[in-house]
Amino acid sequence: MNRTAIDQTAIPRVDGLLIRRYRLQTEHREPMLEVIEKLLILQERDRRILQLQRELESVDPQRRAVLTKAERVEAALENARQKARHLEGERKKLELEVSARQERIERYSLQQFQTKKNEEYRALTREIDTCKAEIVKLEDQELDIMEQAEVAHRAISDLAANAATVKEESARQLADLAVREDTLKQHLAEAIEGRSTLAEAAGEAGLAIYERLRKNKGERVVVGVEHGACGGCHMRLPAQVVLECRSNQSIVTCPNCGRILYYTGEMDMAVAE
Repeated sequence: MNRTAIDQTAIPRVDGLLIRRYRLQTEHREPMLEVIEKLLILQERDRRILQLQRELESVDPQRRAVLTKAERVEAALENARQKARHLEGERKKLELEVSARQERIERYSLQQFQTKKNEEYRALTREIDTCKAEIVKLEDQELDIMEQAEVAHRAISDLAANAATVKEESARQLADLAVREDTLKQHLAEAIEGRSTLAEAAGEAGLAIYERLRKNKGERVVVGVEHGACGGCHMRLPAQVVLECRSNQSIVTCPNCGRILYYTGEMDMAVAE
């Protein structure tokens, strides 16, 4: 089963790595505004929470798919067994009809010995011949059904073997999904638990802008300036906005999409153009 790998890294360690990464990006340049740094860490946490939620939501459909496959295999096996039972029932009916005609032949033969009239004797002979012809037809049908039954039993054998394999695979897959679900729930609880602390660290003003944008813009709220353009909407930014962003004195938003902007190394190339 294809599964998205679960990040085993502890949440605090992830936050620390993110802080160091963003600081390295601006090393030897103006330091990043602290509130932006905090919002970037918060944004990464929110992305992780969303990722974990999506992965968790995918567990039930995967579980249903495993169960559905197993049910389909069992249904196919049961259908094959029902067909075999039906063929066996039809064969027994033919056997009874053959036996009934044989009894008639015996009865007609006995009546032939008892009759003294040629006309009655010939009539009984015709009845006996009719029964014999019907027996031949019935036995031909019985042979055809027996051949179908043989094919059906081979199909049952193959389906039973496949059902056993699928049952074993399904048990393993369901067990894996259960473990994965528990792990995802644990990581999600850890991510959500620390989120409020990160949000408070960002400050009321920055957090208010961030939360408002997150409702409309999704995961990417705080974006870098890439070659003089907004990293979110990719629209070219006015020179004044670029300079304000580079100064790192206050929160700067994109005049087009409203996302929060922060300085990146590509800013040098943008200013030099």
